[in-house]
Amino acid sequence: MKVKQKGILSLLLTVVVIAATAFVAVCGIGSKKWGSMSDVKLGLDLAGGVSITYEAVKENPTKQEMDDTFYKMQLRAQDFNSESAVYMEGDTRINVDIPDVTDANEVLEKLGDAGKIYFIYGQSAEGEANIVYDSEAGGYVLARPLDDIIADGDVVIDGACIAGAEAVIGQNSLGANDYQVKLTLNDSGKSRFSEATSYAYSYYSQTGVSIRNIIAIVYDGAVYSAPMVSAHISDGNAVINGQKDYNESKQLASIIRNGALPLELQEIRSTVVGAKLGTEAINTSLMAGVIGFIIVLLFMIAMYRVPGLAASLALCLYVTVMVICLNLFNVTLTLYGIAGIILSIGMAVDANVIVFTRIREELGTGKTVRSSIKKGFEKALSAIIDGNVTTLIAAAVLYFLGSGTIKGFAQTLAIGIVLSMGTALFVTKFILNALYNVGLDHEKFYGIKKEGKVFAFTKHILKYAIVFGVVIVVLVVSMLVGKGKTGNALNYGLDFMGGTSTEIIFEGTAPGNKELEQLVMDTLGIPGEVVQIQGAEAAIVKTELLNLEDKAKFEAALHEKYGVSGEDITSTSISGTVSGEMKSDAVVAVVVATICMMLYIWIRFKNLGFAASSVLALCHDVLFVLMIYAVSRISVGNAFIACMLTLVGYSINATIVVFDRIRENMKEKLKKDSLEDVVNASISQTVSRSINTSLTTFVMVLTLSVFGVSSIREFSIPLMAGIVCGAYSSVFLAGTLWYTINKFRAGKSEE
Repeated sequence: MKVKQKGILSLLLTVVVIAATAFVAVCGIGSKKWGSMSDVKLGLDLAGGVSITYEAVKENPTKQEMDDTFYKMQLRAQDFNSESAVYMEGDTRINVDIPDVTDANEVLEKLGDAGKIYFIYGQSAEGEANIVYDSEAGGYVLARPLDDIIADGDVVIDGACIAGAEAVIGQNSLGANDYQVKLTLNDSGKSRFSEATSYAYSYYSQTGVSIRNIIAIVYDGAVYSAPMVSAHISDGNAVINGQKDYNESKQLASIIRNGALPLELQEIRSTVVGAKLGTEAINTSLMAGVIGFIIVLLFMIAMYRVPGLAASLALCLYVTVMVICLNLFNVTLTLYGIAGIILSIGMAVDANVIVFTRIREELGTGKTVRSSIKKGFEKALSAIIDGNVTTLIAAAVLYFLGSGTIKGFAQTLAIGIVLSMGTALFVTKFILNALYNVGLDHEKFYGIKKEGKVFAFTKHILKYAIVFGVVIVVLVVSMLVGKGKTGNALNYGLDFMGGTSTEIIFEGTAPGNKELEQLVMDTLGIPGEVVQIQGAEAAIVKTELLNLEDKAKFEAALHEKYGVSGEDITSTSISGTVSGEMKSDAVVAVVVATICMMLYIWIRFKNLGFAASSVLALCHDVLFVLMIYAVSRISVGNAFIACMLTLVGYSINATIVVFDRIRENMKEKLKKDSLEDVVNASISQTVSRSINTSLTTFVMVLTLSVFGVSSIREFSIPLMAGIVCGAYSSVFLAGTLWYTINKFRAGKSEE
C-alpha cells in the first residue's frame, strides 16, 4: 500500500510541476511576466523591424576607430528604439537590429549616414561672415561653402571631439523653464573649445561684434543652432540654451551626439521585415508545433503504452521548461529558432524510444518489469549521451560559424537537446516508476520484444554501392543541367548570390508572376524574377541589389497599384562580398562539424573504423540532400547551412545507436558468433528505433512544411528528405560499412 501511495504522490507531484511550469510559461511571474512566452525576446523576423550590417570603408581601421564608431552607432540606434541591439561582427563590421520600426526607409537612410558635424565661428578672423540670418528660412544659414570655411580654419571642433549631449530643463532668471542641451567634450575637444570660447567671448567684449561671438552647429551643411558664447568654457562642459521646448532640445542633442561617425560605413546586408509578416510567421509556426506535438504524443502512447504515456508527460514538461529557459538565457527567438524547438521535440522522442526498446528487450529475456525498467535505462545511457553530444557539436558549429537567425536556430536546438536528454533520463524514469507503483505493473502495459529475425544486411553491400552511385549520377546530371540553363549548378539564393529579395503580402489574391515582373521593369528599369508564389496572397520578387531610392520607388509602386503598406513588405539586401563569404562558410561549417564528430566517435569508441564508416555514411546523406536541392531547384541560401548541419547531427545520432549496439554485442556474442553475425544482429535489433524516431521527427518537420512560411519550407523540405535518408544510412550503410572496413583491414593483416 505504501508503494502505491508513493506512486500516487509522485504522479501528483508531476502534475503540479507541469501545471506550475505551464502557468509560468503562459502567464509569467510578477508584473513583467518573467518566464512567459510574451516575455521572450523576439527576433526581427518575428517582431518586424530593420537589421543592417555595415562594414568600414577604410582598410584596416584601428580598434579605437571601430570602438568609437560602434559607440555612436549604438546611440543612433537607441534614438530609433531603446530595445535596439548593436554588436560587432569580426574586426570591421557592425550589426544593428532595430525592432518595431514604422518607417524602415528612414532608418536605412539615416542610420549609416556618416554625416559631418562641425562647430564653426560665425565670422572668420578676416571678418567674412560664415553664417547669416535668413528671414525667409527663419534662422541662420551658411553664408559661404562649408569646404571654404573648413579650409580657412574656422572649425572650432568636430564630431570626434564630442563625448555626449543630452536634453535638460533648467531655469532662466525669471524662474521659467529653459530648455537646454548639456554638452560634454572629450580631452581633445576640451582644450580646443576652451581656446575658442575664450577668444570669442573676449572678442565680443572688446569689439561688440556679435556674429564673431557665435559658434554655430552645422550638420551636413545645415545650421541647426547658432548659440552665442556668454563665457569662457574651460572644463569641457557647456550648456546650449534657448530651445523653444523639450522636444527641440532632444532633437538638437541627438544631432550633436550622433552627428558624425569616426569611420565611413557601407551597407553590405540589410533586412526589413513588415510587422504583418512577422505575426504570420509566429502564428503559422506555433500552429505547426502544436499539431506536430499532438501527433507525436498520440503516436508514443499508441506505440509504447504506459512508457509512451510517461514520455508524453515528460515532453509536456519539456515544452514548458523550454519556454522558461528562453527567458532565463535571454535567447532572442527567431523564426529558425522556433523551427529548432519544433525539431528538437521530434528528436526528444529519440532518447525515450531507445530506452523503451531496451525495456521491451529485457522483458523478452524473462526479466521482471521492475528489473527491465532499471536495465533499460542503464543500457540506453551510452547511446543517448553519444548521440546527443554529436548533435550538440553540429549546433555549436552552427552557432559559431552561422549568422543572424541561424544562430537563433543553433541556440534553441542546443537548449532543446540538453533538456530532452534530461527529461528522458530523469523525468521519464521518475514518471514511469510512479505509474508502475500505482499498479500498472503488468507486462501487457509495456510490450515484450522477442528475439526477432536477423536480416543479412552485410550481404548487400554491392546494392548499397549502386544506390550511392545512382545518387551521385543524378546529382551531377542535375547540376550540369542547371548550369546549362541558368549558369549556376544550384539555385543559389540571395545569401549566396547577392541582390535584393522583396516579400509582399497582398490584401487579396496575389498578381501573377508576369504582372509583377512587368511592374519591376516599369518602375526600376531592370528585370525582376518572381521566384515563388506562396499560397494565394503572397509573392517573393528577386532583383539585383537595390539602393535605398529604388527600394522606396518599388514600395511606392506596390502601394499605388495594389494598396500594399510597409508592414506587408519584407526586404532583404545582400552584397556580393557577403554572399561569397556565405558560400565558403557553408562548406567550412559542414567540414568542421564532420571532423569534430569523427574525432568524438573515434575517441568514444576507440576504433577508427567506427569514425570512418560514420563519415562515409554521412557523405552519402549529404550528397543525397544536395541532390534534392539540385533536382527540385530549391533555393540554396543561409537555411542550406542549417539544413546540412542538422542533417549531419541527426544522421550521426542514428548511426551511433547502431554502433553502440555493435560494441555491446561484440562483448557478449563475439565468442560464439562471427563478426558478420554480430553486425547483422545489432542492426536488426535497432531497426524499430530507427524507424520510430525518424517517423516522429519527420512528422514534426512535415507540419513545418505544411503550415510554415516560405523560408521555413525551404528549410523543412530538404530536411525531411535528409531524415528519410538518415534512417536509410543508419540501417543499411553504417554498420555494413564498418564491417567491410574491418574485413578489409583483417585481410590486409593476414597478408
